[in-house]
Amino acid sequence: MKPSPCRRAFLALLALAALLPLAACQREPQPDWRLNDVTGHLPDLDFRLTDDNGKAVTGADFRGKVAIMYFGYTHCPDVCPLTLTQLHVVLDRLGAPADKVRILFVSVDPARDTPAIMHAYVNAFDKRAVGLVGSQADVEALAKRYRSAFTREPDRADGNYEVSHSSAIYLFDANGKARLLATPSASQDDIVHDLHLLTALEP
Repeated sequence: MKPSPCRRAFLALLALAALLPLAACQREPQPDWRLNDVTGHLPDLDFRLTDDNGKAVTGADFRGKVAIMYFGYTHCPDVCPLTLTQLHVVLDRLGAPADKVRILFVSVDPARDTPAIMHAYVNAFDKRAVGLVGSQADVEALAKRYRSAFTREPDRADGNYEVSHSSAIYLFDANGKARLLATPSASQDDIVHDLHLLTALEP
C-alpha cells in the first residue's frame, strides 16, 4: 500500500507533539524564533556516516555551519523532493548567510541509496546539500536519537518499495546544538527568518 503524504505529516506531528511540552518549560530568554524551539531538549548533532563523496564524516565535521537535517530517500515520490525544493528556495532567499548553512539529507533507504546516487540527487536540488548514508543499524540509531522513525513498506509486484518516514526538519546552530524543529508545511518566510537568526549567532 502506498504511504500517503498525510501519513508522513502525521508522523512529523507526533514528533512535534512530543517535543513542544518540553520546549514550553524553558526559562532562559531565547531569540524571537518563529519555528518550534527545542533548545536543550534534543541532543547535539552527532553521527558517523558516509557522505555523498564516499568520505566518512561525523557531526563534528559540520561545526561552524548551521545544519538542516532531514531524513528521506531518493525514491521518495512526494515529500522529499518537495522539502528539498523548499529548502533550496529558502537558502536562495537567505542570501549571503546561506554560505553558513548545510542541508544534511540522511537516507532511510540504505539498500538503494549509494553515495553516488545520493550525490546526483542532492546536487540536483542544491549545491549546499550533503547526502549521508550508513548501515541500517546506523541510520536507525540516528533516527531514534532524534525521535524520528521510518518503516520499509512491503515490496510491490515489480520488486520496488517505498519507505514511510517522519518528515520533521531539524535545525542545528553552528555549535551543533539542536535549536529548532519544523515540518515541510512551515512557511518559507518563517524558515528564512529563523535561519537569519541562527546564522547570526556567535559559534
